[in-house]
Amino acid sequence: MSDQLTLSAEPRDRAGKGASRHLRREGRVPAVIYGDKKDPISISVNERELAKLLGTGHFMNSVVMIDGIDATIRTLPKDVQFHPVSDRPLHVDFFRIGEHSTVHVNVPLVFENEEASPGIKRGGVLSIVRHEVELVVDAAQIPDEIKVDLTGIEVGDSIHISAVTLPQGAHWAIEDRDFTIATITAPSALKSSEGAAEGDAEGAEA
Repeated sequence: MSDQLTLSAEPRDRAGKGASRHLRREGRVPAVIYGDKKDPISISVNERELAKLLGTGHFMNSVVMIDGIDATIRTLPKDVQFHPVSDRPLHVDFFRIGEHSTVHVNVPLVFENEEASPGIKRGGVLSIVRHEVELVVDAAQIPDEIKVDLTGIEVGDSIHISAVTLPQGAHWAIEDRDFTIATITAPSALKSSEGAAEGDAEGAEA
C-alpha cells in the first residue's frame, strides 16, 4: 500500500498573482485544501519538501497529512501545476478526506513475468495502451501499483482489464466496458517471415 506522507504548511493570508510570486521567491509553493463540505484553506508549502515527495513517484496516489496549521489534515493530492519551462511546482490542490473515505485515484500498472510470455520470447513487442488506471478504493488501502501478469501471453493477444486482479475492497472506476490495457504485437521481421511462409504454402498448393 502507498505510504502515508507528511508535509508541513503555513497559512496563506494573501491571494493573487503578486502574493503567489512573492511566496515562490521565498521557496514556497501556494496551495489550497478543499472538500469534505468545509471551507477551503489557503496554505503554502516548502518547495524542497514538496519536490522530495513528488520524487517518490507515487505522490498523486498517496495520503498526505498536512500539518503546521490549526490541526493535522488528511488529504489526497488532486492537481499539481508546473512551470512550462523550469518544471518547478507552481500550485497544489489537496482534497480533504476522512481516514476511511472512498476515493478515486489513478494507480500505475506494472507488467511482470515477461520471460514467461511465449509471444515476447518469439520477439513480440509489449504495446502498453494504459500506463495507469483509475480505482475506487478506501483511502487507507490505496495500492502503490497494480501488477499485470504476462504469463502465457502470445503474439496477437490483447490484455483486458478483466484479467487483472484487484486488491480486496477496490473496484475499477470504469465498469461498463472491458477495456484493453496492452497487446503483444509482432515485430516487422516476424510478420515478414510469417507472410513469406504463407506465400510459400500457397505456391505449393497451386
